[in-house]
Amino acid sequence: MIVKKYTESHEWVEVEGIIGTVGISTHAQKELGDIVYVELPKLQKTVKAGEEAAVLESTKAAADVYSPVSGEIVEINQQLKDSCDEVNQSPENQGWLFKVKLSNPKELDHLIDAADYLKKI
Repeated sequence: MIVKKYTESHEWVEVEGIIGTVGISTHAQKELGDIVYVELPKLQKTVKAGEEAAVLESTKAAADVYSPVSGEIVEINQQLKDSCDEVNQSPENQGWLFKVKLSNPKELDHLIDAADYLKKI
């Protein structure tokens, strides 16, 4: 079963099994404008929920991306090293940033489902 949740700070995590794919919401991308640079986390780095994991730089501002869940970074979106287009065009699909092996799946209970997130924005 695949579960997709959002944070108050506009990140999303889509979890299948114990692997969560993380990115920014379409709303966040629109607010930032064209993203021109992405700083991704290092593989095997351990992150905590709410901790800065990546940085996005756009034509308007730089923004920290916080990990919605705790765990170990197991994959990064290598395509973003060459071009940020995927984040600009498809932030909730091909523009994902990193994958994390969840250390505490119960943290998902503290995140927002899609319907509630849409109401907040």
